Amino acid sequence: MDALTHLAQEGEKLNPLVPPIPELVIGLIAFGIVFFFLWKKLLPNINKVLDERREAIEGGIEKADAAKLEAQQTLDQYKAQLAEARHEAARMRSEAEQRGAELIAEMRAEGQRQREEIVAAGHTQIDADRKQAAQSLRQDVGKLATDLAGKLVGESLEDHARQSRVIDRFLDQLEEKAEAAR
Repeated sequence: MDALTHLAQEGEKLNPLVPPIPELVIGLIAFGIVFFFLWKKLLPNINKVLDERREAIEGGIEKADAAKLEAQQTLDQYKAQLAEARHEAARMRSEAEQRGAELIAEMRAEGQRQREEIVAAGHTQIDADRKQAAQSLRQDVGKLATDLAGKLVGESLEDHARQSRVIDRFLDQLEEKAEAAR
């Protein structure tokens, strides 16, 4: 048993989980030096880089917010200009329709006036032509009636005054018969 006890004591001395004390002290001193170096030199640099990065991110967010606000303002201006342009186009279309209606009314009035002038001129021309035809017919009928009357009476009716009286009397009788027939 002594051998087992001796091995157990020796095993306690050689336990790999428990380091020897001098190594433990040297390890702690080395860890303290490394920790002090990291805390004094490396940690401020890391914090500086993190602060710069945070500022850059915050600045980027602020820039993005500013750009978003500017874009929104530009969009609002564009929408306002578009609404104004649509309003102006509607107003111009309304004015054009109104002006078109006025032009149509003016053209109709002008056409009506010209039609009335043409009708009046036509009536005047017809009246003038009728009078001229009546005058020509009166002369032709008078001449024929004088010739016929002269042949019937057997005497010449060449006297102009007498001829006019006979023609007028004959035509008056024809007009009376025409009026009576109506």
